[in-house]
Amino acid sequence: MKFLIDHNLEGHAIILFGSLGNQGWLDLVSIRFVNFAEIGLSVKSSDRVVWRFAQEKRSPFLNS
Repeated sequence: MKFLIDHNLEGHAIILFGSLGNQGWLDLVSIRFVNFAEIGLSVKSSDRVVWRFAQEKRSPFLNS
């Protein structure tokens, strides 16, 4: 599973990912957090732009 992390929450995502790892969840579920830069979005992207990106990429983005 991939989760798109808003640039304002990247620090929280690191803590959450570490916590999931410490509790053993990453052994059971493949989870990856991606940030805006990794997928080519500007950190200044509006919610509408992010939503449209997610809708356009939904199947390959969520299933890869």
